[in-house]
Amino acid sequence: MRVLVLGGTRFMGHFLVYRLLAAGHQVTLLNRGVTPDVFGDRVARIRCDRTTGGGLEQALGGREFDAAVDFTAYTAADGRAAALALGGGRVGHYVMISTGSVYLVREGCPRPSRERDDDGPLLPEPADEEDRAAWAYGMNKRGCEEALAAAWRGDGFPATVLRIPMVNGERDPHRRLERYIARVLDGGPLLVPDGGEHPVRHVYSGDVVRAIVKLLLVPSTFGQAYNLCMEETPTLAELLALVAELLGAPARLAPVDRAALRARGIDPVAMSPFSDPWMSMLDPAKARAELGFQHTPLRRWLETVITSLLANPPSDPPPGYERRAEERALAAALHGEARAGDADPA
Repeated sequence: MRVLVLGGTRFMGHFLVYRLLAAGHQVTLLNRGVTPDVFGDRVARIRCDRTTGGGLEQALGGREFDAAVDFTAYTAADGRAAALALGGGRVGHYVMISTGSVYLVREGCPRPSRERDDDGPLLPEPADEEDRAAWAYGMNKRGCEEALAAAWRGDGFPATVLRIPMVNGERDPHRRLERYIARVLDGGPLLVPDGGEHPVRHVYSGDVVRAIVKLLLVPSTFGQAYNLCMEETPTLAELLALVAELLGAPARLAPVDRAALRARGIDPVAMSPFSDPWMSMLDPAKARAELGFQHTPLRRWLETVITSLLANPPSDPPPGYERRAEERALAAALHGEARAGDADPA
C-alpha cells in the first residue's frame, strides 16, 4: 500500500510511519522539513509549506496514493486544498486527524460528547486571549471537517475524520504527563488547580495509531467521523494518585484555587495541563461498535509511558517547571493557613 503521511515526524505520526514500514507499506512524508526524522531512505519525502497558496497541489503534482493520513490539516483552507490535490481518484482513502475541540465551541456542549453532538449553535468569540486561541482552534478544525464533508457529498472524496481528546504517550512533544511526573519525583507537593475533581478521559497515542491502520481503505468509514478515547473516567486527582503509585511515591496532592496561582505568577495550565478548561471528554461508543476500537487500560499505558520516560530521562525540565520554587512557597503558605485554621481558638 502506498501511504502519504502529512506531518509524520513527531509523536503519533512518528509511530504511525514506523508501523506502516514494519508492515511493508511504501510511505511518503509530506512536511516542511523543519523537524528532522529518523527514517533515512526508508521513506520518500515531499517538502511543502501548506500555508502557501496552491502549495499542496503543486507539491503533490498529481501523484497517486492508496491512502493518506493528515496530521497537519487545521483550517477550512487545508481541507479544501487536500480534497483538490488528492481528489479525482488520486487517493483511495484520506484520514484527517481532528479534535474534541470541535464540540467545545458548541453552546451547551454535552459531556461526554458523541459524534452527532457537533451540531448546534456555536459559542461567540471569547474576550479572553487564552480562551480565544482555544476557541479559534476548535472553530478552524470544524471548518476543515466541513470542507471535507462537502467534498465527500459533492465529489465522493473518500475522507474519514478521527476526533481525539488530549493525547498521552511516549515522545509527547508537549511533555504534559511529564510535568506531573517531575513534581512527584522531586518530592512534591503537587498543586492541583481547583482540587482536580473534574473527570478526565484522554487517549493513548498507540491506540490512535492502531485505529488508523485498521480503518485504512474501509469504505464504510468514508464520510464519517469517529471519536477515539479511553472509556475509563477517573478524576484528575485519581489519575495523579495512580501516577504517583506507579512511581512508587506519595502523591502529596495540594488543592489550590486558580486565582491564588495566578497571583503568584503561575500559569495553572502550564503547571497542570490536565486542568485545562478547554479539555474535551468524548464518547467512543461509535468507534467501538463500527471500528472495533479498543483502548489500552489506563494503568497499563500509564506504566508504559512512565517506564519509557524513566529509561530515557530528558536533559531539561518540562515547561512550567521554572516556577517550581513559587509553587512550593504557595503550598507552604496554604499548608500554614490550613494548620492555623484547624487550631483551637485561644
